[in-house]
Amino acid sequence: MQFQLNTDENIQGRESFADWIHGELKAKLARFRDQITRVEAHLSDASATRVGEHDKRCKLEARLAGRQPVLVSHDAATVADAVHGAAEKLLRALDSASGKLRDAHGRETIRGADSGAPGE
Repeated sequence: MQFQLNTDENIQGRESFADWIHGELKAKLARFRDQITRVEAHLSDASATRVGEHDKRCKLEARLAGRQPVLVSHDAATVADAVHGAAEKLLRALDSASGKLRDAHGRETIRGADSGAPGE
């Protein structure tokens, strides 16, 4: 799983955040590691110099092999809270997306089938 971090000019400690966020997401998304090709994190501080209630935003985009990317975001008072909130949302979204590929009995559905022509 590749990891990419993007921050605005108001987020400090880019290198240390990159290592920390990568570790957090790797642990949180471990059961999807074979399906996820890349995760992009976008951190921003909406109010920059002012202190606000929920002015830190974390957007996470997970790119899944052969499927559409999954994008979530979370706003919080701190960067760490924003990352944790977005990671929880991403986990739920991936659970939901992978659940749609299986029927009630755990079998693959047509949504999980290859798009190749019959007989290939």
